[in-house]
Amino acid sequence: MKEIYITNKESGISMDEISKAMDELLSQYPNLKKVLIIPPDFTRCYSYAGEISQILYKKLAPEVEVHVMPALGTHMEMDEEEKQKMFARVIPDEAFLVHHWQKDTISIGTVPKEVIEEISEGLYSTDIEVEINEKLIHGGYDLILSVGQVVPHEVVGMANYSKNLFVGVGGRQMINKSHMLSAICGMEKALGVADSPARKVFDYAQQHFLDGKLPLVYIQTVTTLNDDDLKLNGLYVGSSRKPFEKAVELSTELNIVHVERRAKKLVTYLDPDELKTTWVGNKGIYRTRMAVADGGDLIILAPGVKAFGENEEMDKMTRKYGYKGRDYVLDLFNKGAFDNKIMSAAHLIQGSSDGRFTITYCTKPENLSKEEINSVGYEWMDYNEAASLYNPDTLKEGWNTLENGEEIYFVKTPALGLWKVD
Repeated sequence: MKEIYITNKESGISMDEISKAMDELLSQYPNLKKVLIIPPDFTRCYSYAGEISQILYKKLAPEVEVHVMPALGTHMEMDEEEKQKMFARVIPDEAFLVHHWQKDTISIGTVPKEVIEEISEGLYSTDIEVEINEKLIHGGYDLILSVGQVVPHEVVGMANYSKNLFVGVGGRQMINKSHMLSAICGMEKALGVADSPARKVFDYAQQHFLDGKLPLVYIQTVTTLNDDDLKLNGLYVGSSRKPFEKAVELSTELNIVHVERRAKKLVTYLDPDELKTTWVGNKGIYRTRMAVADGGDLIILAPGVKAFGENEEMDKMTRKYGYKGRDYVLDLFNKGAFDNKIMSAAHLIQGSSDGRFTITYCTKPENLSKEEINSVGYEWMDYNEAASLYNPDTLKEGWNTLENGEEIYFVKTPALGLWKVD
């Protein structure tokens, strides 16, 4: 196909330009009868994937049968309010498919143990079964459109491209082991890195089991958010790896904030509509940890966080073992404590500061209590008390000096970037 690359770092890409790009894409696939769109879920509400999916649906339906399967991964199913906010009721309920990572996948191949050993430099020795939702293989689709955002990511280095399939509509083994690979190799070595260990696994699987076998096109975005002004700065469409590489280049420039020195106190805010569990809310830790000073404090304002896991299985694992450090979790892992739930071990490793700095979760006590937060290894503060000290509505991005003279660094939307000191 003829790939499409659009970049506008200043004013952003207009809806009209997006529409024309989708026309250019679809014109290359005449006589479509059945199409699958795979956007992210609401935890990527700033991706422009909702708007793009709406445009695609309007252009295809009703002449073409269109299904939309949000790339949930292990996240909870989107509720009606989230669908309305992201897809504006353009896409009818009957068009949505729900991905269940525990039961809806089939194996399409295996990444050999020798490849994993080479990627991990001997730190992790296992093969990895590659699983994706069976409808991608047996659904009879003429075109599969994977829509998503390239942004720094704690597991794969830079999100999207084939991650949208192998994790977003993937199965237990790939999710488990790719996350553990990243945790063992070291999350801070992966964050913001295009060719991270997990990405190399996904690239192998893409090349061996997807390329030339599925009618698959990736639609990848790069966005920025400034003072509630969301802009689409990059739109890259194609079936090769090139659109991902172009998106990585732009995201590296726009979404990585180079902080001049580490903050003794860093405060970050979790949008209550977007982030409702520590499983996804810990982006507030992952994306800011490289800007927090040794012995410093990370304050997470979390008014909407009501659980630890996105599902009962992972919630129980978090409550049982907690975010208590890499060595603690690896010891449990080596003793077989996580069995077929390795992704939980990886998540618990990544959600700990390993004692380098203090993490304080500020929740509403009716959502998650002090006792519950303390039990998993975090400090706790009542959200209302914390918000009176660190008001997310008045703090500005970056350095702030409070009325009492205290200096803090504030990050309002951690899911949209990476903050680091070089």
